[in-house]
Amino acid sequence: MPRRRLRAVDEDAAAALRHRRAAISDLGEALRQLIGYASTTEAPTVELLAAAERVRRVAAPLGERVRERGVLPAADDLLGGIRMYNPVTGTGSALAPPMRIAEEDGVAVGRCTLGMAYEGPPTYAHGGVSAMLLDQMLGYAVSASGNPGMTVQLDTAYRKPVPLLTELRLTAEVTAVEGRRVTATGWITTVAEPDEVLAEAVGTFVALRADQARRLFGSVL
Repeated sequence: MPRRRLRAVDEDAAAALRHRRAAISDLGEALRQLIGYASTTEAPTVELLAAAERVRRVAAPLGERVRERGVLPAADDLLGGIRMYNPVTGTGSALAPPMRIAEEDGVAVGRCTLGMAYEGPPTYAHGGVSAMLLDQMLGYAVSASGNPGMTVQLDTAYRKPVPLLTELRLTAEVTAVEGRRVTATGWITTVAEPDEVLAEAVGTFVALRADQARRLFGSVL
């Protein structure tokens, strides 16, 4: 196939992938809105039953073509760090806030707002959700440092309740690298009060050996 033709095919494929990712994100946003309303609605019981039936009808076509556990989503790029359905950062995930993460002066900084669906104690986030956010932040910092690994230990301390419907600021940084073992520390604060720590965590990550990576992820690598 001529080089010009190959370039056109590649451009078409890239455009189709961008369009699919945008569609996944759009559906994810709609699902997050649905979950938000479902978590806060005080609609009459009859309306809840009717809504449940409508949701089932809408969901049915999506279930006609689903991937198996050992198959990556077509829109993902594992090596490129694009995970559309990550439960913390994935824009296609109905579970994700989603959190946005970037590097600022060598420190990983994330921002998100937790809706009512994440409620544990009334008006505050469930502690397990805080731990999940911190684990994601620490993992990002570890990978960004050039020492990617898997979490083997996560020690979380809860200083104050994490409020819902409040913009949060999360930070994480690597504090030690010892061979394949990496230690990182992270914090949750609010954007309004960045010096008041609500929760913090210290995580230990270990880089996988080639044989371990093949055993765990051979079907998707």
